[in-house]
Amino acid sequence: MQDEPRPTELTQAVAGFLRDDIAPLLSGHNAFKLRVAINMLDLVTRQLTLEAASDAAEAQRLQKLLAMQGSLFELNRALADKIGKGEMDLQTPRLAEHLWRTTMDKVAVDQPNYAAYKRELGRGTPDA
Repeated sequence: MQDEPRPTELTQAVAGFLRDDIAPLLSGHNAFKLRVAINMLDLVTRQLTLEAASDAAEAQRLQKLLAMQGSLFELNRALADKIGKGEMDLQTPRLAEHLWRTTMDKVAVDQPNYAAYKRELGRGTPDA
């Protein structure tokens, strides 16, 4: 374990500095490029914060769904193969729920302020 500050604290601090202290000084194309950089830092912070847990949960769901072990990449490849061959579809128990949860976890990292994502948070998962 590394000493403080943690990577998330570093990315948050840099994003905050850029957002609060530098952004008001810029305009035009430079302001746009700065917003892109701030958004990238915010995305990296969310990845550092959320990705390990969501990947672990996704792998666990896939292991149960496929009744096999493997890396997340291998499990997703196996799922894609089964769907491609018609061996699994949305009628397969737990598949719709898995796809829903995986999608919501990915959107939480990529676009957490997306209006449809926020709306769907309150609805829960589809019937499996």
